[in-house]
Amino acid sequence: MKKIIVLSTTLLVWVWAGSASAGTSEVKWNETDKYTDIRAGNEHRGHFKARIFKAFEEHFSKLSESLPEGQLLKVEVTDVDLAGDVRFDTMDRIRVVKSLYIPRIEFSYEVVNSDKSIARSGDVDLKDMGFLTSSTSRYSHKTIPYEKRMLDKWFKKTFLK
Repeated sequence: MKKIIVLSTTLLVWVWAGSASAGTSEVKWNETDKYTDIRAGNEHRGHFKARIFKAFEEHFSKLSESLPEGQLLKVEVTDVDLAGDVRFDTMDRIRVVKSLYIPRIEFSYEVVNSDKSIARSGDVDLKDMGFLTSSTSRYSHKTIPYEKRMLDKWFKKTFLK
């Protein structure tokens, strides 16, 4: 029993230490009614927006874990154009994904150190014109797979050179 408690305590400390060494993120959504395309198919518009925003926020959070301890990735999203386009098919609205309807996201970001100084900042206009030619297998059964891959590429190029 004592070994299990020691092992559990050691594991807990290891998990806590691993999470303490990661950066964090904060996402602000700016004038969402003016976004190019965040339209839902058959899903309720409000629920769809909330689900999409949550997926982006979780992904920025995951990316920020690669930043040094104490750093905060602050993102202000100014436009989103999801991959595909919503079309009417008889009685239903569906999102049709074709190479013509590329994913795009515009945002500004700041990486803030623990002493509140700005480590890095910039304005970003991401688009992936070849989004259908690359594999999204990592995110194939997840929300916004093309946008997540696009953000992964940006983050790697910007922060993990």
